[in-house]
Amino acid sequence: MSSLTDTLCPCGSMLSYTSCCQPLHLGEHIADTPAQLMRSRYCAYALKNASYVYSTYARSQQAANSLHEITDFANSCRFTQLTIINSNHTDNQGVVEFKANYFYENLFCELHEKSRFIKEDNQWRYFDGDIIPVADIKIGRNDECPCHSGKKYKKCHAQ
Repeated sequence: MSSLTDTLCPCGSMLSYTSCCQPLHLGEHIADTPAQLMRSRYCAYALKNASYVYSTYARSQQAANSLHEITDFANSCRFTQLTIINSNHTDNQGVVEFKANYFYENLFCELHEKSRFIKEDNQWRYFDGDIIPVADIKIGRNDECPCHSGKKYKKCHAQ
């Protein structure tokens, strides 16, 4: 991951990766808030770091979210943007509403979720979430890319 040292963090914080999510991914720091954990999980998906995503699930949820399934999902998508809509927490529970945009094959997808977080062993963990349905958008190669770059899809996010 050292090639990302000077790049902006994929989580959208406008900080460098080394100043934002990398210390969490390397285990040098733990998330202070559910929103920070959410950002680091999104970043891990974008960077195909499935082991970090798996390790940040609540222990009771890990069996239902295998490392293999996380890896397959991360590898099948191209993540483009995370938007945190709302976040709040008490000492041991938190909720983060977010939208994560990504491309899957020729579809532009948005995961809109209200996620629940809990503290286990003094660390925030993702517990579960309620998904708010959003229709996927089929994209043609010559369509404008939905990432708002102004480029055609084939010159922007098409594989």
